[in-house]
Amino acid sequence: MKIPEHVAIVLDGNGRWAKQKRMPRNYGHSIGSKNVEKITEEAYRIGIKYLTVYAFSTENWNRPQDEVDALMKLLGSYLKDCLKTSSKNNMKVRIIGDISRLDEEMQNKIRELEEASAENTGLNFQVALNYGSRDEMIRGIRNLAMDVKTGKINLEDIDEALFTNYLDTKGIPDPDLLIRTSGEQRLSNFLLWQLAYTEFYFTDVLWPDFNKKELMKAVEYYNSRDRRFGRI
Repeated sequence: MKIPEHVAIVLDGNGRWAKQKRMPRNYGHSIGSKNVEKITEEAYRIGIKYLTVYAFSTENWNRPQDEVDALMKLLGSYLKDCLKTSSKNNMKVRIIGDISRLDEEMQNKIRELEEASAENTGLNFQVALNYGSRDEMIRGIRNLAMDVKTGKINLEDIDEALFTNYLDTKGIPDPDLLIRTSGEQRLSNFLLWQLAYTEFYFTDVLWPDFNKKELMKAVEYYNSRDRRFGRI
């Protein structure tokens, strides 16, 4: 079986999972965050080299304030736990997204985690935090335009490869497989540039119930696809 090098996952359905169990939405988010650790371990075990998860989008700020506050608290706790997990599992962690809107404490946790795991040689784990693909591209365009203005690069040198270096995912291969849980079938402003030739796998399974068996179902689906990249 061919294992995709890079898998991206939209972690969806935590709130609905909690509702089914007559629990608060935040309980679903808490269980969902614990499931991330299980899936990172399983992904590396089967040979996936890069795993990118959508944790908090630029649009998630529009949720009720108490849920946003709880999510921020949970993410802060997860980043702290991830420092131990990354060391235990030899995992290199990178945060993508605009972290400038996050509070100073969380920004410090992100820098500490990235620096501590930078030399790890296991799974490359990317967490999209305050991430939106359109925001990512606009930030990249602004930086690119500034480099043209200051003469660092020539206008004629701009191509796809160059622009990719201005994105948050610089140096990371494009995803081979995108998984979205909970039955939703949309991209929700996630990796729009990077998903140009990615295979999409949608499942009704809610994220807290997504386990290694479900991951293998997605990989099997990936193997059934004929990836031609525009060729015949």
